[in-house]
Amino acid sequence: RTSNMAKSWGGWAAILGSNYEAIALYRISLGVMLLIELVSRFQYLHPFYSDSGTLPLNLLLPKSDSLYKAVCIHCYSGSMIYLQLLLSLQVVLAVMLVVGYKTKLASIASWVLYLSLTLRNTWLNFILDRYFHYLLFYSMFLPLDGAHAIDAKKYKYDHRKTFISPGTIALKVLITWLYWDAGYGKYSDPLQGWTLNAKPLPALDTYVRHTVAARIMYGLLGPSGLRLMTPTVVYAEMFCAPVALLGSLVGSKRIVYATIIGMCSIHIGIAFTVRNTVLLSSVACVAWCIFLPSGVGTDVGFSSESKHYKRVKLQQHGASTWAKRHGLSTLIIATFACGSVWFEMFSDQCNQSHKHIWSTLLHNRWNVFVGAEEYVTWEIAPGQLADGSIVDVWSKSDEVNWNMPGAGAPCTSTARAGRWRSYPYLAELEGEDGEVLWSYLCRQWDEENRVHEAGNAGKKLLKFNFFMLQADVKPNMGFSATRKRLIHSHDCLSKTNFVEKDDGNETFDFAKGEEL
Repeated sequence: RTSNMAKSWGGWAAILGSNYEAIALYRISLGVMLLIELVSRFQYLHPFYSDSGTLPLNLLLPKSDSLYKAVCIHCYSGSMIYLQLLLSLQVVLAVMLVVGYKTKLASIASWVLYLSLTLRNTWLNFILDRYFHYLLFYSMFLPLDGAHAIDAKKYKYDHRKTFISPGTIALKVLITWLYWDAGYGKYSDPLQGWTLNAKPLPALDTYVRHTVAARIMYGLLGPSGLRLMTPTVVYAEMFCAPVALLGSLVGSKRIVYATIIGMCSIHIGIAFTVRNTVLLSSVACVAWCIFLPSGVGTDVGFSSESKHYKRVKLQQHGASTWAKRHGLSTLIIATFACGSVWFEMFSDQCNQSHKHIWSTLLHNRWNVFVGAEEYVTWEIAPGQLADGSIVDVWSKSDEVNWNMPGAGAPCTSTARAGRWRSYPYLAELEGEDGEVLWSYLCRQWDEENRVHEAGNAGKKLLKFNFFMLQADVKPNMGFSATRKRLIHSHDCLSKTNFVEKDDGNETFDFAKGEEL
């Protein structure tokens, strides 16, 4: 039997506010996603965050201003022990969010440390980090311990109660803007890749082909079905949040649940059909928890209505009391939002550079996948060892394979997934920055193959070429012939790979045994 409170859900309170059970689901799911991401970061500490990696502090700090150096706690030291301790602390804080212990401390510290971790190497920053950045920031202004938390027992109010706070308002505005920006970016694509008349191929036809699930979907829908489905994604993104808010206004749980399920279904579809998007899609679903209606715990079997709140006396707060309670939160959120507007509309190129924290702190654009994918890319790095053998340094393989990678489906991602996906796009780095970046592959190969041990001298890497390979996307799941582009040629025995030479030496293609 539905309670009177659940029956009366709706109106402006439902639009602007949320309820404690919805916030609990938000906290738990966000904490779990954060925990997964942080645990995965341990494998990247050495290559991307330590002084022995691709961006040591002696190269980063001279290019950063004083505020950057103060905020980036991960920049205080480049030792592995220090970085491991910081990341372990972040893991502990994520667990505290999941279980609902000291959630205010956990949310503030998690946001500060995640921002610091991102600033330590902004090369690796992509939309997943933006999600965590904003979801953690606004979580600081939510009553995360109101329900289903270790600390929840100290509260005496109904967990299904709808309340309004600066945090709930800001988070719903963020989600509305996020999806509108993403959808409008597709809608305004000058090449019209997300329209019925897209030429030569609609966007979904180019994206849905890189996993086994994608190929099954392609086989079921065919090119015509994907063409018809493509524009629906645009309008779903642009209007999903307004529809959910309309459902909240009229008190229709069916509209709200249908909208949330529909958008999460799209993200789940992305996770199955586009490689390396599982965590990103999961975090995107987390954001929708804030829209869940009153009584969601009972609706989904998360809690039992029969055991709740028989002796609860709900407190009513007037406008003046609300202002006193949330004045500081309102000021901080308003300043943060105004900062994002300033960054997008009025900041100059200097303020947008990575010398300052503003691009990481305030960037609030979400227009990704705005056009059809014209080609797929992957990388190989044929290298020559001391014993004369040829290996692929990038995939850490004894064989160099120029064919498109992927098991069961062609793959557009690099042989090194995760944060390594950013590495090939740093080819423009020059001087000492470039030397340290590319020399890391030499040192990594030698360390992993223990070339300094007796009998392994022949495995030492002498030089390598780094290629980006491309193939155009063609109709009916087809791809063009592969073409290659040399990104960088590196001599592991030299410290002057980025010094111009006039000695007539040519770049050597180790895989084919001929000059390029």
